[in-house]
Amino acid sequence: MLSIGALANIKHILQKELFLASGERLLSVVTVVKKKDKKPCYLCVVTTAPPVPVVTLCLVKQSEQRESEYKRKRSWQLDEIKSVDGRNEQFETHEFDIQLEKLYKWYALNLHERQNFLAVLNRQIQKYVRGPRAEFRNVPSAWLSEKSPEKVALGRAAQKTQHTDDEDDEEEEAQEFTALTDKEANELGKLFSECDFAIKDAEQFIEQLSRELHDLDGANIQSVLASEQKVMKMMEHIDNAISEADKFETRLDTYEDILGHVKETMEKIGGKNAMIEIANNNNIKLMKELNKVISQLDLPHSQQQALDEPDLKTVAGRKVAIAAAQCLQQAMNSDIDPALLRLEAVQDQRKRFEKWKQKFSATVSRFMNNLFIHLGNEIGDMPLTNTDLSLPNHSNVHRELTPYTELMHWTKAMDRKTYDGLMKVYTASLSKIYDRDVRNFFNLAKMQVSEKLRSSREDLDMSTSSRKSAVSTIPYGTLGINRDQWGPGVESADRVRFDALLEKVLAELEPIALQEQLFCINFFQMDVISPTTKNTQTTLDMEKALDMSQSGIAALTASPTAEGVPQKRIDRQINEDVRKLMMGLFGCLEPELVTFIQSFERVDSFYSLYVLVRLTQHVMSAQDTHSFLSMTFASALVQVKRNFDRFMQQQLQSIREAKLHKRSKAILPYVENFENFAQTAEGIFRKSDRRTDMEKWYLQLVNAIFEGISLHSQEHPKTPSQVVRMENYHHMYALLAQLKVPGLDALKKEAKTRYNDALKAYVTQYFGRPLEKLNQFFEGVQLKVGQGVKETEISYQMAFSKQELRKVIAQYPAREVKKGLENLYKKVDKHLSEEENLLQVVWHAMQEEFIAQYNYLEERIQKCYAGAMINLEFNIQDILAFFSDIARSH
Repeated sequence: MLSIGALANIKHILQKELFLASGERLLSVVTVVKKKDKKPCYLCVVTTAPPVPVVTLCLVKQSEQRESEYKRKRSWQLDEIKSVDGRNEQFETHEFDIQLEKLYKWYALNLHERQNFLAVLNRQIQKYVRGPRAEFRNVPSAWLSEKSPEKVALGRAAQKTQHTDDEDDEEEEAQEFTALTDKEANELGKLFSECDFAIKDAEQFIEQLSRELHDLDGANIQSVLASEQKVMKMMEHIDNAISEADKFETRLDTYEDILGHVKETMEKIGGKNAMIEIANNNNIKLMKELNKVISQLDLPHSQQQALDEPDLKTVAGRKVAIAAAQCLQQAMNSDIDPALLRLEAVQDQRKRFEKWKQKFSATVSRFMNNLFIHLGNEIGDMPLTNTDLSLPNHSNVHRELTPYTELMHWTKAMDRKTYDGLMKVYTASLSKIYDRDVRNFFNLAKMQVSEKLRSSREDLDMSTSSRKSAVSTIPYGTLGINRDQWGPGVESADRVRFDALLEKVLAELEPIALQEQLFCINFFQMDVISPTTKNTQTTLDMEKALDMSQSGIAALTASPTAEGVPQKRIDRQINEDVRKLMMGLFGCLEPELVTFIQSFERVDSFYSLYVLVRLTQHVMSAQDTHSFLSMTFASALVQVKRNFDRFMQQQLQSIREAKLHKRSKAILPYVENFENFAQTAEGIFRKSDRRTDMEKWYLQLVNAIFEGISLHSQEHPKTPSQVVRMENYHHMYALLAQLKVPGLDALKKEAKTRYNDALKAYVTQYFGRPLEKLNQFFEGVQLKVGQGVKETEISYQMAFSKQELRKVIAQYPAREVKKGLENLYKKVDKHLSEEENLLQVVWHAMQEEFIAQYNYLEERIQKCYAGAMINLEFNIQDILAFFSDIARSH
């Protein structure tokens, strides 16, 4: 808060520090705050220097860094002030509002400053604002008058202080005061130089000045009286000039009326010319449009005759008919404005077009229908003399029909009903030929697979009950069944022959089906959903369309194209149409192929593996994955994959349901059979893309075999379970190592681990401890040591004295030990089978076990009976000799 002295002196400070440099003068200032707790600022009324003073209202704030520095923050012109509200007419009111671009609410710190500020602001607004002036509300009217109490107070203050002037008087004096010119200053100086006595005798000086002024007045009067005649003459000249000016003005008004009339006339002429030009342009456009319509709807007489009586048999006649039909199509699909379609001539011409189209379409339909039937009957009546495994090529039919391709395209564009009917006739005529060829082809293929099945189709399908009763019901190659219980199988040569024949069958089918598909796509224009031109709209349809709204007209006249439809959807629709047509032509292809495959799968289930690989190769190598043949192979592949999975599931189930007989060997049947199965499968799947499918089944089969070995080893009638597990796991390990299938590495390691565990268990159980009493003796020794007896003091125990130890050792002379090992060798030889050849492996493991027991006993003797010179009657070299001699002797 500023002190009272600072408030009184702020006007002089602001004038000196802020406004003096810019040539402005401060008329009034009031110290205000927006809120009582904020730093004060200053509202100032400021004017510029004459002759054209500009009064503004500005907001000044004191710098926060330096108190002696002031900055102007905002400025407003007086005409920007819309209203001033004093809040209350009481003198003690500090608040007042000023409405500018927004409402500003102020709080004056000094009441006298507030009163003076409002009075000065009102006076300046009344004096300088020419338009709407600001409204002062809730301000005492005395403050706004010329004799306001403020002026009285200021007058009294001026008498006391002698240095404070009234703001308004200062302003008026500033405006009334005019500085002397140089001439006036010289004249005044000259006057004072002539009257030196003016300083001494003022009355004399005044009297002299009065006298000279009187003389000058008299001279002026005489001069005026003398110049009266001249003035009168000049006034007369002025009157004459005024009358001439009036005449000239009258003439100008006349000219202006004439020009106005001319302007109106020219505007009317310009409007007529514009209308003439518009009419001329419209006539030109109409002529162009009519010429365009006539040229579009004109059909030469020669072409009309070609449409009425087309000659489709000869090349020249066919060429003329096709050209006429294309011209008709172009005329009927011409782009004509909907408004012109109302013309009667246009409607009549379109009716004639419709008649020609119907007549020509009927002729084409009748001709092509007869041609399709003729070609189908001609080829169908020809006997089949081909005994080679190959499908007949009907390219001659395609050559016969190729010249009529453009007629089929025209029919599709102009008469879709006729087009669909011709397509059905073509399908019906050619499907009989392809059905006969495909069936005969597969019959020849079946007859060439095996000489045993060449007699008849019934024998080929294995449908007679006599053959079923002659063979076993167990399929050949079942893993969980002994081989002597299998039904008759197929030799490997037959499988190879079947695989080669299947490859030839698939290779023969591809070119024939692909050739027919390409011909149909081109001949029937199946590579687009609809023709590239608009479908023809009849006159009746157009008459109905003309009665509809403009939007309906646009919709009907627009050509139905595939615009806006996603390309993938278009391609899918095209592929579906092509496959539908090909399915009608080759309807028996997929059933015959599936029957051909299944007939041989019933003979040998391993055929499903060959078929899976071959079909996968052809499906994956197809250039057009959406072609009919590719989709047919894919559908057959699904069936083959199901058969393959069923076959593998049967193998898995046979392992789980396997049963052992009294004469069963140590090698379980599914372990023995798996070797042949895996080698056959690897030969088929080695470089196939379906190898992953086989590896998945490998995992399931091997895991089932491991589970079966663990289960059936306990049920074996003759061989110990450890031997069954050992030999079967060894067999599986050797087979998996031979196959080198990356996906079976983990199971190979597991087989080796299980084999080692079984070997260790067998050695532990059947080798046992040949020096049993010595082992029992030292077990007692170990028990005493555990009770706290020192090892060096064991010999002092009565039961474990040196004499007792010698007695036990005497029971195991070298000859008896060797005899016991010979008996053990015979037992092991009896347990093990010759197929796995594990006798020497087991015998070596027992040798290692015997040496380990010997080393343990020698170690205990040296620790507990050191220096007693007690040793076994044989050493390690003797043990090695015993095992070696026994092995060589057998």
